[in-house]
Amino acid sequence: MASLGGYLNKKVLIVTADSRILVGTLTAADNSTNLVLNDAVERIIREPDDPEPSVEVPLGLYLVRGDGVCSVGLVDEKLDDSINWTEVKGATIGGVKHI
Repeated sequence: MASLGGYLNKKVLIVTADSRILVGTLTAADNSTNLVLNDAVERIIREPDDPEPSVEVPLGLYLVRGDGVCSVGLVDEKLDDSINWTEVKGATIGGVKHI
């Protein structure tokens, strides 16, 4: 948690082990990297050949289990707010392989 202390009450982006992209304000974290997001949304980015627009699904207050967290990063809010996420397309992130 010490390394995430500077992220508290700031907008973060989390990539999970099952390739989900979650964005919200980090309100709590513990030593197991369990994270609590406020005003969370899940960004579902469609493949380039998918005619459907990408979407942001509102989640509200959301708990992310630490064993499912791959990465956590601060969001540049000005840049993030300038992007129309419905127009963003991208390739799927590969899954996690346990060996």
